[in-house]
Amino acid sequence: MILKNKKQIDLMREAGLMLHRVHMLAAGMVEAGVTTHDINAEVEKFIALNNAIPLFKGVPGKVPFPAACCMSVNEEIVHGFPSGRKLENGDILSIDIGVKLNGWCSDCACTHAVGSVDEEKVHLMDVTEECLRMAIREIKPGVKWSKIAKKMATYARNEGFSVVENLVGHGIGEELWEDPQVPNYNSRVLRDFKLKQGLVIAVEPMINAGVKNTETLADHWTVVTKDRKPSAHFEHTIAVTASGAQVLTCGPNGEGWAM
Repeated sequence: MILKNKKQIDLMREAGLMLHRVHMLAAGMVEAGVTTHDINAEVEKFIALNNAIPLFKGVPGKVPFPAACCMSVNEEIVHGFPSGRKLENGDILSIDIGVKLNGWCSDCACTHAVGSVDEEKVHLMDVTEECLRMAIREIKPGVKWSKIAKKMATYARNEGFSVVENLVGHGIGEELWEDPQVPNYNSRVLRDFKLKQGLVIAVEPMINAGVKNTETLADHWTVVTKDRKPSAHFEHTIAVTASGAQVLTCGPNGEGWAM
């Protein structure tokens, strides 16, 4: 667990503000008929023009991740590839983007409705966003993460949904992935931790309409729901301060999802 001082958190906020602008660009392009490849292309141009680094592009695996954005549609939970697939009315699209600016990382995600979506998807998106909002409200020094994670999971399950358990949030700073691992449920396997002033974490509830079980597609990256029911994903990079949570990836006036 690497704690950050105020100057370092201020630098992470600059990266977060830039990432918010990236997300607003992407969100403005989400509509039926647009391809996820087109959205990613504009995001990559914007990141380059702002002298930042796209953190996901080139991440090693069986094949390197090919793009700046994870574009996950409907039953795709995370790590979907941008492609020539055209978005359709009724889809939901989860966009996850990470950037590094002046040596500091920022990571956030949001699920968008494409046109008019059915009631189940609306409810799923609302519940997932509320899980993140709940975490933001509860974060403060001295609180065990498991207490917050349990509240998030209980709420989602009481609303009729399931919580993805094999994918979790993470610490973040000069590297995209730092300790600790940050589950969205009360894990008996992952080490619990107490929130401390200066800790910065990426909190990212991933909630499924059906079962919690997942599969990874043949591209070695795209994670989908086992039953192919839809999934939603919301994420912010959050610093723990003396007074509570400071969301580093919201807009300049505190606007954004789960705020």
